[in-house]
Amino acid sequence: MTDSGNVVAGKLVVISGPSGAGKSTVLAKVFGDSDLPLQWSVSATTRAPRPGEVDGQDYHYLSYDAFQEKRENGDFLECFEVYGGGDWYGTLKREVAPRLQGGDWVVLEIDVEGTRAVLDHYPDAITIFVRPGDLEQLGERLRVRGTEPEDQIERRLEVARREMESIGIYRHVVVNNDIDTAVSDLCQILNEYGSEAIDSP
Repeated sequence: MTDSGNVVAGKLVVISGPSGAGKSTVLAKVFGDSDLPLQWSVSATTRAPRPGEVDGQDYHYLSYDAFQEKRENGDFLECFEVYGGGDWYGTLKREVAPRLQGGDWVVLEIDVEGTRAVLDHYPDAITIFVRPGDLEQLGERLRVRGTEPEDQIERRLEVARREMESIGIYRHVVVNNDIDTAVSDLCQILNEYGSEAIDSP
């Protein structure tokens, strides 16, 4: 809100990074530490809710037919099918545009292809890639989780290699060797954009 009472348009923040890079952990801390009006964009999915998940809070849970109808109607800013899983995920335009107009900073946590689609609509989006120090470190993190067999971990590492080849489409890169340092770096990036918004006439 400006002194004249006019609402300053918000900003779109896009966060990507390989699975296991720690971006969700970093973002959770950023949300707790930042004074900016950050708001999660709740994605839509066709997968079934997991125990403890709440519709409209964790995801918008849609049937396959309902998801495809919205896709055909152009209701998604970006959407994709998980390789080999058959489940669809997407960002609904209604989750983004009204919030930006209301002055919120809308945060999307999406993959590289989703980022490309978003940039077609919002070329001024603040795009940030959160990466591990190296792929060996990423492999160690995934194995420590103990939630996936080795062949699936190898597939994730191959996806990570491809994603890191597209790092050039992002404005900023945060290396997550240490959670607190990564949180500080990400907050600093966002605060710089916040200062620009305040300084703008």
